[in-house]
Amino acid sequence: MSQSNTADVATYMQQVGKQARTASRTLAAANTGDKNSALIAIHDVLVDNKQDILSANKIDMDNGQKNDLEAALLDRLELNEDRFEGMLQGLKDVAALPDPIGEVTDMTYRPSGIHLGKMRVPLGVVGMIYESRPNVTLEAASLALKSGNAIILRGGSEAFESNQAIAKCIHQGLKKAGLSEHSVQVLQTTDRAAVGELITMTEYVDVIVPRGGKGLIARISNDAKVPVIKHLDGNCHTFIDSDADSKIAIDVSVNAKTHRYGTCNTMETLLLDDTIADELLPKIAEAIVQADDAMQLRLDDKAQALLKDNAKLEGHLSSATDEDWDTEYLAPILAIKIVAGIDEAIEHINTHGSHHTDVIITDNYTKSQRFIREVDSASVMINASSRFADGFEYGLGAEIGISTDKIHARGPVGLEGLTSQKWIVYGHGETRA
Repeated sequence: MSQSNTADVATYMQQVGKQARTASRTLAAANTGDKNSALIAIHDVLVDNKQDILSANKIDMDNGQKNDLEAALLDRLELNEDRFEGMLQGLKDVAALPDPIGEVTDMTYRPSGIHLGKMRVPLGVVGMIYESRPNVTLEAASLALKSGNAIILRGGSEAFESNQAIAKCIHQGLKKAGLSEHSVQVLQTTDRAAVGELITMTEYVDVIVPRGGKGLIARISNDAKVPVIKHLDGNCHTFIDSDADSKIAIDVSVNAKTHRYGTCNTMETLLLDDTIADELLPKIAEAIVQADDAMQLRLDDKAQALLKDNAKLEGHLSSATDEDWDTEYLAPILAIKIVAGIDEAIEHINTHGSHHTDVIITDNYTKSQRFIREVDSASVMINASSRFADGFEYGLGAEIGISTDKIHARGPVGLEGLTSQKWIVYGHGETRA
């Protein structure tokens, strides 16, 4: 489907919204067995259609290269054998998770005689807008189904063929399981007007989840009438404390920066305590450059003074600007700053970070506890790579995104993040005096 007329897009989106709302009511009543059956059916259809999906992804990759898509976006766009298997595993993991819907908690008796508590319920209809990563189509669909939500997915134009191929498999699986195909709708238009419609359809959509570049998130947040679960960017830090284990510091820093560049949980700034910088910074810098010869290190004055005569780092060094401290590179670029202890580290992170994921490397328990209390981020880690900030690694099966908001969800958003609670009251004819 190719929509080019704004009026046609508006009509199409109204139809999509109505279908999603109807499907959401059916899904809310579906039992755990029905939802798991749908997930397994989708898994089996995906296995049978693997080559079709990989072929569709190759079309997107070829188009992306012809259109000079950035390296980070091409990395997110690619579906290789390992990533396809990861998609399938994620689907099975979500099916194996406990179903949160219908869970009742906090039951208590009141003096009036009523018995009340809270029941977990679906949000209703989720609208998701995202760029590049076709695996997100499946992750979001699986989480929405398991949590009893209908979902409307608007992927980027660069992943159109991949997303449509995956959507076809999802619909076949839903049909086999006896659930409405409208439970998961992947928009069949690349017209940007569809986004404007989706984020303002308050009668049909209960929450919007944008996942992509900072510009996309800012636009959605500014223009949406539907509530938004935001994730602005991933400017993640690792702070090497004066009491750090040097091997852990090196291993974690290399992994956090070089494991993968096109992800929001990749380290973008390295902070080192000035009392150990002379000894440790050259070792960390050399290890990171050895891991990737394309690495560029952007240094503050103190770090520059320590590394400028290091022959192993020749061609990899430049001076940091104020802009570097606020930048999510998604590339082989790392900003490095020497700080006067934990106070300056925390201040720098809270001032320049994106409140996504930040790490301290230390063997000092007191300082580690202070760091996790005072750093205002969705995930705060001690002696572990920021790359662990991920729904799969957190045991959520998958994630629909990583929220840097504080309301309604924070950090990786899994099944529980796609639910709400309602009060339930049991009475025996009580009346209020």
